[in-house]
Amino acid sequence: MSKIFMNTEGEYGKYIVQELKTPDFSQEFVDFYKTYARRVLWMDSNNVPGAFQMNISWYMNASDVRPLYRHDEHSHDFDELVGFIGSNPDDPYDLGGEIEIGIGGELHRLTKSSVIFMPANLKHLPLSIIRVDRPILHFSVSMNPVYRNKKSEGDVTLPSKD
Repeated sequence: MSKIFMNTEGEYGKYIVQELKTPDFSQEFVDFYKTYARRVLWMDSNNVPGAFQMNISWYMNASDVRPLYRHDEHSHDFDELVGFIGSNPDDPYDLGGEIEIGIGGELHRLTKSSVIFMPANLKHLPLSIIRVDRPILHFSVSMNPVYRNKKSEGDVTLPSKD
């Protein structure tokens, strides 16, 4: 019979992330992010060696800033998944709000729970949170050890520790 370990104990507890450890974002960005979202967890190779990058947040409020600060069109040299999940237990496909996201130059208005595949080098965003009636769970998964992106001009817009 296997021994039961609590949380991060045991040999493999090192692979479990249970507290928020993000890259060194600017204080300006952190303060703005808090106006519409609460970041919950962040995993990358800086937190768990060998891991790819993922982050999870709750979108709690709509934002008057459109598109969102520092969320300009960009691309990656790796694949990414971006998700927006509604919190209505009676209708999990109801987003409980409206999110607008750019994909390849098209603007898509989302009102249903969605997962979006962004192939490497596909330009995507801007992102706007139009309406939030119930909290919206947001996540992104980058098939890369750390998150980084390139604006159309080529500069990195969100810092990483690599």
